[in-house]
Amino acid sequence: MKICFFGSSLVSSYWNGAATYYRGMLKEIAALGHDITFFEPDAFERQAHRDINDPSWAKVVVYPATLEGWQRSLEVAARSADLLIKASGVGVFDVELEKAIVEIPSSAIRIYWDVDAPATLDAMSSHPRHHLRKAIPRYDIVLTYGGGDCVAAAYRAMGARDCVPIYNALDPATHFPAPADTKFECDLGLLANRLPDREQRIDQFFLDVATRTPGKTFTLGGSGWESKEAPSNVRKVGHVGTSDHNAFFGSALATLNVNRNSMARYGFSPPTRVFEAIGAGACLITDDWEGIDHFLEPNREVLVAANGTEVAEHLNSLSPERAHAIAERARARILSLHTYRHRARQFDDLFAGMDKRIEAAE
Repeated sequence: MKICFFGSSLVSSYWNGAATYYRGMLKEIAALGHDITFFEPDAFERQAHRDINDPSWAKVVVYPATLEGWQRSLEVAARSADLLIKASGVGVFDVELEKAIVEIPSSAIRIYWDVDAPATLDAMSSHPRHHLRKAIPRYDIVLTYGGGDCVAAAYRAMGARDCVPIYNALDPATHFPAPADTKFECDLGLLANRLPDREQRIDQFFLDVATRTPGKTFTLGGSGWESKEAPSNVRKVGHVGTSDHNAFFGSALATLNVNRNSMARYGFSPPTRVFEAIGAGACLITDDWEGIDHFLEPNREVLVAANGTEVAEHLNSLSPERAHAIAERARARILSLHTYRHRARQFDDLFAGMDKRIEAAE
């Protein structure tokens, strides 16, 4: 199939946490024989902060972040696509694209792929005139990268014909154990951009923990933290490119995952960082959310904390030997069940079946 995909960026992870999800999914989908073109806007200085060249498994089209830019790209895509995909959070002209994809003449299957479904559903619920309330029922299917049955049911209640979660996963060719790097070494590391709907939880689960454990060291990676006050035992290292992710995760005694408010509330929404960190050999401490045991066994493959106090307790009781054992068990579990190869097969089976249903309807 010819797949045309509109997303934030495939080649840059700069202010773009979905990049590794797109790369892992699309690389493995291409390996199954599909032809992929990824359309991304020239916006937010992402092209100046590329961390990969154009991949061999996808054609990348960078269009001007203008009205004419997205319209021209969509016209090209609509003429050739078997699957026409719009991801959430492109960053520019999202509303216009989300409306236009279901209106433009094309024989393609139209897919809305939501990489932050809890936030999208909250926005739709809060705004009776939200544009997606009219657009979603016109897409053939909604895919999400998390949320489980709760998100799928909520999307169907909003009029979606169907909604299927295709979870984040591990690309073992990209995220694997690497030697420690002194600039990232610490007792607890966190890699997360500064975002309004997660900052308060990071205060609670990370910065407050650093305050109450002055004898421990902490490393905070990600964009936007420069102006944030932090205890003296927290080292801020700024944006960490994907080429340094393995070293970042491999340099700490433990790595912390903190979900956004909405993702934690809906559950079943493990972000990319969970799989990346475990793939790189990290011992993971995560905030508590429903569904964690679907992916990892608490206390054996992951440490779960309901608040900052429990993060501190985990950290104080964690020896290098126990951290290594937890990390090894987690990596074995993820490699056996949760790689992008597994997810790509799910995608392939889904749309092979959808093709048959559409043919029968015709």
